[in-house]
Amino acid sequence: MTIRQPAVAGRFYPAGPHVLRNLIDLQLREVELPPDEAPARGYVVPHAGYRFSGPIAARVFARLRRDAATIRRVVLVGPSHRVRLRGFAASPDEHWRTPLGTVAVAGTDLVPVDAGPHELEHSLEVQVPFLQVVLPGVPITPVVVGVAETESTGRLIEELVDEGDVLLCSTDLSHYLRHEEAVKRDRATADNILALAPQRIHSGDACGLFPLRGTLEWARHHGLAPTELDLRTSADTFGDTDRVVGYSAFSFV
Repeated sequence: MTIRQPAVAGRFYPAGPHVLRNLIDLQLREVELPPDEAPARGYVVPHAGYRFSGPIAARVFARLRRDAATIRRVVLVGPSHRVRLRGFAASPDEHWRTPLGTVAVAGTDLVPVDAGPHELEHSLEVQVPFLQVVLPGVPITPVVVGVAETESTGRLIEELVDEGDVLLCSTDLSHYLRHEEAVKRDRATADNILALAPQRIHSGDACGLFPLRGTLEWARHHGLAPTELDLRTSADTFGDTDRVVGYSAFSFV
């Protein structure tokens, strides 16, 4: 049995299991869910350190916990921050480990297997501890998305996401702008997400540009309705307004 070891435990989230679980529980408790909200087919979720983007991500994971009985697998798509990648890379490992234990990987024949883009990548890893808390025992299919055409990414997501699956598209928004400028830029990006307009989202708008574009193409093809769950910057969660990162959460129902 091959196991991917955590690359960013102790940096993006606590390395101690009790501290990590308590932090996740706290961030989930702060989410108030609206009544009579339908389960979503997919979500956009951020991937920074938990003290920065955890409260925004919790908006998604609280909904997954509520809808756990309907979910059999989570398909994760996110960008490659450290390895130049064209196309897509599936994880070769059978399990991923975090401080909370291991989660099973549901492999796929639709994507080439390549350990390199996964080894140090944080965009997918940071979702896993939350998933272990809200969907214990549910397997994941993690796919790193490199430079890729929107249509081909949308088609891949279409083939990956079956009935009973939920898609998580991992991306942050603008990077290292002043808070006021980031708010304006992220508002424009959020409006393009709500319009399901991948062609209007560009480099600098989101670090997960390619998986995000593909997710919007997939949602548009299925006639899914996007809803904005949260839109903030690191200034809102951490306080520094000089060089901020934008975070968002969206659902597609």
